[in-house]
Amino acid sequence: MSQVLGILLLSLFGLPACQARSTERTESAVEPVATTDTVWLNDATSSAALHFVHDRGATGRKYLPETMGSGGAVLDFDGDGWMDLYFVQSGPLPGDPTASPASAASLGGNGDQLWRNRGDGTFEQVTARAGISNYGYGQGAVAGDVDGDGRTDLYRTAFGANTLLHNRGDGTFEAQPVAAGTEDDRWSSSAVLFDADGDGDLDLYVVNYLDYSLASHQDCRHVDQGFLFYCHPDVYPHAADRFYRNRGDGTFDDATAAAGFPDDGGKGLGAVAADFDGDGLADLYVTNDSTPNFLFHNLGDGRFEEVGLFWGASYNRAGKTEAGMGVDTGDVNGDGHPDLIVTNLSMETNALYLGAGDFFDHATVAAGLHAASLTVLGFGVDLADFDADGDLDLVVINGDVLDNIEEFNDGLTWRQPGQLFENDGQGHFQLLSAAQTGPLATPRVGRGSMTLDYDNDGRLDLAVSYNGDRARLYANALPPRNWLGLALVGPGEVGAQVTLEAGGRRQIAQTHAGSSYQSSGDPRLYFGLGGAGPASASQGDRLTVRWSDGKTRRLVGVPSGRYLRLVR
Repeated sequence: MSQVLGILLLSLFGLPACQARSTERTESAVEPVATTDTVWLNDATSSAALHFVHDRGATGRKYLPETMGSGGAVLDFDGDGWMDLYFVQSGPLPGDPTASPASAASLGGNGDQLWRNRGDGTFEQVTARAGISNYGYGQGAVAGDVDGDGRTDLYRTAFGANTLLHNRGDGTFEAQPVAAGTEDDRWSSSAVLFDADGDGDLDLYVVNYLDYSLASHQDCRHVDQGFLFYCHPDVYPHAADRFYRNRGDGTFDDATAAAGFPDDGGKGLGAVAADFDGDGLADLYVTNDSTPNFLFHNLGDGRFEEVGLFWGASYNRAGKTEAGMGVDTGDVNGDGHPDLIVTNLSMETNALYLGAGDFFDHATVAAGLHAASLTVLGFGVDLADFDADGDLDLVVINGDVLDNIEEFNDGLTWRQPGQLFENDGQGHFQLLSAAQTGPLATPRVGRGSMTLDYDNDGRLDLAVSYNGDRARLYANALPPRNWLGLALVGPGEVGAQVTLEAGGRRQIAQTHAGSSYQSSGDPRLYFGLGGAGPASASQGDRLTVRWSDGKTRRLVGVPSGRYLRLVR
């Protein structure tokens, strides 16, 4: 029925419902608050010797996967304490008779790329040396130790078969055979690794998007002018998500039905896992494109219950579905409860859901995020303390899905600026000016984003994957402030909750693997200690770690200015 409705809308209006945006010029009401022109992020891509260019594989037919990728992952694959980068490649599209390998060849190969951090501010490409091959038309990646051997593995999502890459421990990866049990060939977008049953090993949730193939592709054309554009997802059926339970050895069983996950309803793009209600169990939030978002509550017996509607996290304040692209979680207002930020289509605004245990309040307007997100289309999104003042700032990576959007609306653009928002500590955000934001504000077609501290200087940086463009590394340019980092190692490291008391303040954070959009960020936790006046701290007074299986560990007098490695 949704497919018929989508086609009917196309024939009537020439634009899909969600993309039939106003043809009048749209003006933003945002006035960025800028007390200084200090740049927050500088472009360090060239100085870091990074050179990855995403290939869309676009041929002019407007195949939908061309505009949806891609992301990547931050990981320390060789265990040297320096964060490495994995970028996911896409084109050319498999099965496209018009595709040419020329564009991929010009980029130095059409496969993913692994970049090893040398520890001196630069990276070296080690893709071939690490045994990384071409695994098809990629979308995203998530990093985590799936077999409990102490080494970080990779799971890669794709338009086509997904791939589990096992870290051998000698600097190389091995694509796992079918016996790994995760060879889903649906169109997958994001993936999350989390301890769903509290047994200490990582289970896998794969977010699938549409039941789409080149054979089922439909041409969507403007009624009056006749040109093609990328179809709205309503034109195609959904592809059901999949949940895989870890057998304990890095192989998996498909436990989607047994765990209570539905086989219908969503057109998923993003996901993040966290303990949202404080019961010690990992819950799961999934963003869906133009269908209600999912919030799966962990029942504690290996099963999940979808509670998004009842907990207030499925719709916007008007009770409507939104595009649901990227997602991240963190405590933005310091009340101890995890909150959610979801990026959406332009003319919808992004959504901030403030957590209160077993309920969320849609707080986009009150938080100052409504007008700032009205004329941009968000994908990657990260909550991170970029200025090290003890609260979570916000970065949103933007870029339209229609590469000819200017033909429909002269107030919207395909290439869009990235945005940085400063948190006032109470969960209210101020959009930084372009001068403060720096090169991130250059309009591009943004997709995946990953926070990391690539030079271990105690200032959070950002890596961004752009659709059909060169990936960028943005280095934090703010003055140093006191900080404390934590790397958890061992069973239960993903999904652990850490409470830090320092300088009279209390910060709570949870580790997770998989967030933003088709991406996976720095696995370490970071706490800024540089708040103004009495809030500033020179050390952590008390640090409490609750591992994903419920066991706890407490430390006092934790030194600042370094990443503490805490082994289970």
